[in-house]
Amino acid sequence: MQIDHKSSVPLYKQIEDYLRDLIESGEYDSGKFLPKEEELASQFGVSRNTVRQGIMQLVREGLLERRAGKGTYVSDQNITTYLSEWHSFTEEMLRKGVELHNYLIQSHFEAANREVAEALQIDEGKQVLKLERLRGDENHPFVYFVSWFHPRIKLTGEEDFTRPLYSILEDDYSVYPVYSNEELSAISADKKIAKYLRVDENLPILYRQRLVLDSGNRPIEYNVGYYRSDEFSYSIRFQRSTS
Repeated sequence: MQIDHKSSVPLYKQIEDYLRDLIESGEYDSGKFLPKEEELASQFGVSRNTVRQGIMQLVREGLLERRAGKGTYVSDQNITTYLSEWHSFTEEMLRKGVELHNYLIQSHFEAANREVAEALQIDEGKQVLKLERLRGDENHPFVYFVSWFHPRIKLTGEEDFTRPLYSILEDDYSVYPVYSNEELSAISADKKIAKYLRVDENLPILYRQRLVLDSGNRPIEYNVGYYRSDEFSYSIRFQRSTS
């Protein structure tokens, strides 16, 4: 196991690519555990955090799974239940060539209502960080996000939320989103949402609820999004199990 410490390619990326090749070569069958992070760090000559960075991208893609107290193993590739094409909204827009503008970013702590408490699996009334972001292009806003975060994440509200949200969670707090449960519906824009999105009141908009979880299925973020229907469609890809 060798990586080039003088290369311009980040060390964690080299580790990610090495492990990906190892998995795709068939050397590691489904269910087989990788060496422990400490062993990999020693073999690569890097820190455990660098190894973990490389591993977590493969976890997000569904190639690897982590089991508390056991380690990291190769997942069953015949069933797709992970988010192999899941990016932060900022990253997604950049890939489409859209330069995002932030029309509103604000955060504060509030008591969790029943809906938020049930989603995050906490007691109703517990203080949680609420983050609101109104985003769009240079012409107008087209999406309004509201997020609530599980208290164990320890976000302060002083973070630079112009950065991609999941980069903040991963790089600053070592919290790695892996799963997303989502519900989509069409609703009528109320007065507040219509004003934010600059559309007529009662105009149909896309409404999305998302619960983000870590590899242990623990809630990280409960998020709702309101999208201008003339700007967005939502595409979902499923893979049928052959069993």
